[in-house]
Amino acid sequence: MPEGIIARINERGFGFIRREGEEKDLFFHRNELKNVQFEDLREGDKVTFDVGDSPKGPNATNVQKA
Repeated sequence: MPEGIIARINERGFGFIRREGEEKDLFFHRNELKNVQFEDLREGDKVTFDVGDSPKGPNATNVQKA
């Protein structure tokens, strides 16, 4: 399972994960969180995730604190 760091969080319920070796940060939505509440996430937190596909491009699914 890939790992990354929470790069940015938006109070509207989404954020972006920075992945080592990748130029673009990966979008995630609060509905894709597992075993963690959106309100408990902070920028800099380490997370694991799966990469899914959407009409707007790749996004993180099954996001969990590492």
